[in-house]
This record gives sequence, C-alpha cells and structure tokens, in this order.
Amino acid sequence: MTHDDLIIGFDRALRTLFAPAPTTRPVPGNEIGHDPLTPAERAHAAALMRVNHVGEVCAQALYQGQALACRDPSIQHALQQAADEETEHLAWTERRLAELADRKSLLNPVWYLGSLAIGICAGKLGDAWSLGFLAETERQVEAHLDSHLDELPASDRKSRAIVEQMRADEVAHAATANRLGARELPAPARLAMKLAGRVMTRTAYYL
Repeated sequence: MTHDDLIIGFDRALRTLFAPAPTTRPVPGNEIGHDPLTPAERAHAAALMRVNHVGEVCAQALYQGQALACRDPSIQHALQQAADEETEHLAWTERRLAELADRKSLLNPVWYLGSLAIGICAGKLGDAWSLGFLAETERQVEAHLDSHLDELPASDRKSRAIVEQMRADEVAHAATANRLGARELPAPARLAMKLAGRVMTRTAYYL
C-alpha cells in the first residue's frame, strides 16, 4: 500500500460520506411521476431506502479495502468497475431519500470504517478468498433487496424501480466474482456475515 493509495483512499472516503454521489446512468424510475403515498408508507419506504443507502456506503468501503490489498491487476479492475456501479446506487438511493423528505444514516462514518477494515482483512486472505467474500456479500445483498421489494408499498414505483436495477447489478457482480475464481466461504463465515448484516439493517432503519 503506497502513500498515493492512502491519499486516494482518503479522498474516496470523503466523497462517499460527504459529497453528492455521481451517476452516469439514468436514475431508474426517473420517468415515473410522484405516486401518492400515505405518511406511514412514505416513512417505511424512506427507512428502507436509508438501509439501502447504508449498504452502498458499506459496498464502497468493502471494495476499496479489497482493492488496496489485491495484487492481481485484473481483479483490481473488476473491483473498481463494481465500485463505480455501487457509486451509482449510492446516488440513486440518496436522491430517492431526498424525494421522500428523509435523511441518510447518522452512523455512515461508522459503517464505512468498519466495512473498510473488513475489506482489507478479506483482501489479505488472498484473491480467491477475497472474491469469495465479494460473491457471498452480493448474494446476501440480492436476498436483502428481494425482501425490500416485498416490503415496499406497491404504489411506490420509483423506489421499486431503483431496487430492481440495484438487484440486477448485484447479481452481475456476484457472477463476475465467481468467473474470476471466487472460493466458496465456509458456513460459519456466511452465517457471521448474515448476522452482521442483520444488525446493520435493523439499526440503519431507524438511525
């Protein structure tokens, strides 16, 4: 890890946490008008989108940590490409939160730092295990987004369009990791990831 890597990493962290995220693709559902939501539906949809935004903050940190520890240029490129798409997810969820008149998680710096440390540790285990961690993360995120599609109000078509496109991207990221040689994580590791994710989502729903 070079001095330049640290500077770039610090800049990425600041941009993720404090700057509006950019997107090159159109925001999914942008053509849909504002559907009427009850106050309870709006609050629930906003809380779910806050959880999704936190997930994208964590994804940025995970990918950054893994890329810092990765030695294979092709894998580094794949991680960077996935991170760029996750940046778009960050922008989409951030915009939808604003439309729903709600806020981002108050604990975003904590989520970021914790995920960065996990990403670096995963990367230190070697590229195959790091890719395995990535693939399993994306599979769990896919399941998480499926549950949100079940929970979002049927009338909230804008949020649903965003979540559906995010889900499609996560499936593609997992497929890429497997193609590059991901090793399947042992069951205890998968369970630990699931439990940690559950704590994060339940906390971010409110904070």
